Amino acid sequence: MAFTPSFPVRTIEDVQRLEELPLDQTLTVFNTYELFVNSAAEFGDKTAIRFLKDAQPGSPTITWSYSQLLGGIHQTANLLTSLGLEAGESVSILLPACVEYHLALWGGEAAGIVNPLNPLLSEDKLADLMQAANSRILIAYGGESDSQYWHKACKLAQRVNSLRTVLRVAPHDEAIGDRPELGQGMEHFQAQLETQPNDRLISGRSIKADDVAAYFHTGGTTGSPKLAIHTHGNQVFTAWACVKLQGISQIDTTINGYPLFHVAGVLPGALASLSAGVEMIIPTPTLFRNRELVANYWKLVDYHKVTSISAVPTALAALAAVPLDGADISTVTFCRTGAAPLPQELSTRFHKLFNLHIHESLGMTETVGITSITPPGVTGPIGCVGFPIPYARFRIGVMTGDGSLSGEEMPRGEIGMLLVKAPNVFPGYLDNAQSGEVFTEDGWLITGDLGWMDELGRLNLSGRAKDLIIRSGHNVDPRSIEDALNSHPAVELCAAVGEPNAYAGELPVAFVTLKPGALVTEQELLDYSAGAVDEAPARPKQVTIIEKMPQTNVGKIFKPELRRMACEQAVKRHLKGNCSEILSADSVEIDSQMDANSKVSIDVSISVSLAQQDLDFIGAELAKIPVHIQLK
Repeated sequence: MAFTPSFPVRTIEDVQRLEELPLDQTLTVFNTYELFVNSAAEFGDKTAIRFLKDAQPGSPTITWSYSQLLGGIHQTANLLTSLGLEAGESVSILLPACVEYHLALWGGEAAGIVNPLNPLLSEDKLADLMQAANSRILIAYGGESDSQYWHKACKLAQRVNSLRTVLRVAPHDEAIGDRPELGQGMEHFQAQLETQPNDRLISGRSIKADDVAAYFHTGGTTGSPKLAIHTHGNQVFTAWACVKLQGISQIDTTINGYPLFHVAGVLPGALASLSAGVEMIIPTPTLFRNRELVANYWKLVDYHKVTSISAVPTALAALAAVPLDGADISTVTFCRTGAAPLPQELSTRFHKLFNLHIHESLGMTETVGITSITPPGVTGPIGCVGFPIPYARFRIGVMTGDGSLSGEEMPRGEIGMLLVKAPNVFPGYLDNAQSGEVFTEDGWLITGDLGWMDELGRLNLSGRAKDLIIRSGHNVDPRSIEDALNSHPAVELCAAVGEPNAYAGELPVAFVTLKPGALVTEQELLDYSAGAVDEAPARPKQVTIIEKMPQTNVGKIFKPELRRMACEQAVKRHLKGNCSEILSADSVEIDSQMDANSKVSIDVSISVSLAQQDLDFIGAELAKIPVHIQLK
């Protein structure tokens, strides 16, 4: 049977009702392949996936029914098996958003282990990830675009020693006669699919719940990526929990604008929908990076009668700038966000403009996409990310002064480190040496999120532990600054970070982007924040207007880059304040770098000749700033 909601979830008691039976009696599906077999049996010719070739309402689309999707999954799994892929071997995926991505994902998991790759990563990082995954087959897009898909695929074929075959996925508008000749070890994906049976798995494989389904990379844009292991049981549980708490069913239509190398798009976004008979819309190959999609989003919601939407806060901020212009979005009953903090101002503006409450959730790669959900019909304050998913257990751990855990638990309502045990907590990283960093000795996952449980049994977040700004021993939550500045009518996006300081350790500073056409000075924003931030230590010492906010490839604000910029600012400010009698501004050049772990180092080059005692003085002043600085 396909997954279906049991009843509307409105309270923690409703969540507990879902836990009345032992999990092995409640959830009797063991692998993702079974989910598609069940959905095809129940929904047959109903549309499963609708791919939008462009962002114009009414343009031709590519549609696959649930029966067709299962047939394509069979063919893909059988192709991979015929190419020699075994159950414990991996297939890497380097594709834009497209229907074929779902064949690669779910056919790949039926045959072996999938390894979705972020196409915007460098060739070096992609090669490292594939080597670590011991990838045997690469399914890659045959076009280029700004991600250079096929160029990278050809280079990777030469660099990854374990790779045996590259399968080229043709762009959807490429005619069969235009398919290029391919090199040794390369095949045309669509042509090879047609040679495979679509009604069964030729491997006859029996997939167990603890079999590995996927390796998802995590670690940010510049950090050293880690491969997180997902089992079939992990992924099936995530889909089941999302269906139960969100109440999604075959009457729903959703737009999935998350990239499919990211857990949000693959698991809460796709697998949950496809396990329950939802029609899922893929909005063009480049998703929210497509400006035309953003401009036409509400018209597409109207045209396709969408019932639920989901996006990261930065995408929602872009949508908030798009007027309805007559679009009827009354079919939307659920709007969800996650992956990053939701600004209060954006939530208020969204409700005012569109009459939509943004429901916050929490998920991470290590919890296979979901940890807590705010269900439809439940509202909460900003930062409330809803109820723990069924069968999950939360602890709010006590942190010591050095940031470690004491082993004790915080009382209800008080902030500490969120620790989780749940059926979808991943078993660890592929490099087991990295796993010890994220689990306590007694097996709790250390999420890195700070939060508290309220009297209604909901989780409320107050930020990431690594994002805390520590000013002279005072813990400053950057969200208090961000909420204040986001309330200014000229501000589009804001992020606060700690700037290294010789005396306070860190000082809070903020970076903002402005709404189109807005005119405001940095001093005006600084003055505004002084009146809007209650705690004096949290008031930012500097507000910097930037043209574009640095973001990860899934739309999160990328704070390590802002910290790098803040470090440069700190050095310039310190030199100006303490060494101006020796140095002029045009005699100093400052260059900063981030290493693989997002640690910043700074080179300070002086272009004029100075006496040794002056150089010693400058070096001593720079040594006061708590960041690695080299004087040249």
